Parts: sequence; structure tokens; C-alpha cells
Amino acid sequence: MPSAPQPAAETWIAAFNRAADAVRDHLAGVTGTADRLEETGSRGEGGDRTLVLDQEAEDLIFAELDRLHEQGARFTALSEERGTVDFGSPDALVVIDPIDGSMNAKRGMPHHAVSIAVAEGEDVATRGTMADVTCGLVADLRPDERWTAIRGAGAWLDGHPLRAGEERVTDQDRLELVAIESADPRHLAASGEALAAHVHRIRAMGAIAVSLCQVAAGRVDGMASLWRCRAVDAAAGQLVVREAGGAVAFGGCDDALSFPLDLHPHGPVVAARTPAGLERVATLPHG
Repeated sequence: MPSAPQPAAETWIAAFNRAADAVRDHLAGVTGTADRLEETGSRGEGGDRTLVLDQEAEDLIFAELDRLHEQGARFTALSEERGTVDFGSPDALVVIDPIDGSMNAKRGMPHHAVSIAVAEGEDVATRGTMADVTCGLVADLRPDERWTAIRGAGAWLDGHPLRAGEERVTDQDRLELVAIESADPRHLAASGEALAAHVHRIRAMGAIAVSLCQVAAGRVDGMASLWRCRAVDAAAGQLVVREAGGAVAFGGCDDALSFPLDLHPHGPVVAARTPAGLERVATLPHG
């Protein structure tokens, strides 16, 4: 059966931006600490306890997907909370993290982001990998920055083209600044020797998608999740890095981008501004 016609990348991204606007505006009205900490009492399909904020953000994003479907788009959605939702075709997969950095969001801290990507290909809903991702948006809601990428066309921050460029290396031959995620003290301790050998300073932002985007902008020289991540955390951000000229790899896979587009935490993600930098940050995770 031939694939259903899909929206252009620009159409997807415009819809994702509208969804991110809705989530940003909703969160701006949730000012009380108790409201931000409220849980639904259930766990999402990704396995984490679901915050009311997560569920409300996901509902706003799916409202935009419903509108696309009504306009003729046919696809499957994969979201951290709802899991897999059929919108009429397995040949386009929308990969959604309603709030990447939920801990930051519930504590009223930056950074937290809406992360949405599209993968396309025959039966990509069940067989897709990171290599199939064709466009994506990471909307860091505090600060309000929009990172976008289209495969083969480039990556942008608020509409301005991105180039990762060369990494900065200190006189001691260490990467000057690296972002780390999955910053459980046990993971930090396990990675401590490698961090000391290869990294001058670290930053923990608390949102994998946002940390990936910092690599694309050259704000950090690399990033590593010190433990396993899920596709919803990284699908959009990894494309932003690659389209900005950077390098990305996923652990626990046959090759750098064969990480499956599902909700299982298969392995860590690492990224750097150059392949040489990637070799260094690839030594950091122990997940």
C-alpha cells in the first residue's frame, strides 16, 4: 500500500510551534508550587509518575495533532504519557515529549521544553530509528527559545541558522564545557574518572533535548547523558545537532543512529561539535 501523503516539514514545524505556544501560555498561569508538584496518581507509558502539568501539556499538543489529522494528515503519534496513538498511517511517526525537564518545570526552574520530531518511512511507527527523523522542534519554554531542524536543509535558533563549529579545548587538553544529563549522584560518581580526564567544566541543565541544542549552538563543546535515555527525550534535539554540523551517537545500538523510536531506555546519547569531540564524550556514560 502506498504511503499516505504527508505535510511538508514546514507545516509540521508550524503546528509544533503553535502547540508549544499553547503549552508555554498554560504553564505561565500555573504559578503555585503545590500546583506544579501535583501528580495524576498514574504513570505514563514511559514509566514515570505523571504530573498534572505533563498531562495538560500533552493534551494541548494532541489538540494540535487532531487539527492536522482533520486537515488530512495521516500519521502515528508516540508520546511519553499516552504511548502510541494511531492517526491513520504507520509511515509517519510524531515523537513527543510534552515537557522535557519535568523536574525543572515542577520546581519552577529553567530549562524545560516541548520536544517534538517527525520520522518518515515505510512502517516507521514500528521499525523507525533516529536516522529516520526528518524534522523537529525543541521549544525551551524558559528562556523562550525555539530550536528547529529539517533534514538536509539545516538547523535554526529562532530562525537564525546554526553551525556548531569547532570545540574549545583547554591547555590541559580537556573540553572546556560539557553538559551532562541523568545527573544521579551514582552516575556522576561512576563517570568521575572519565569526566576528570576529558572535561574542564560541566553543566547539568536537567533536559536532554535542551542540552543537545546547546551543542548545536556552540554554547557547550559536548553533552552526554550518563544513563540511558528514551527516544522522546532526544529525537528532535539530535537532528538539531546533526543539521548544525555536529555529531551524535547513541549507546547500546549497532551504529550511531540505530536507536529505536519507542519508549524504552535503550542507552545513553552523546553529542559534540566535531567527531573528535564525540570520541571524548563517548567515554563518559556508564549506562
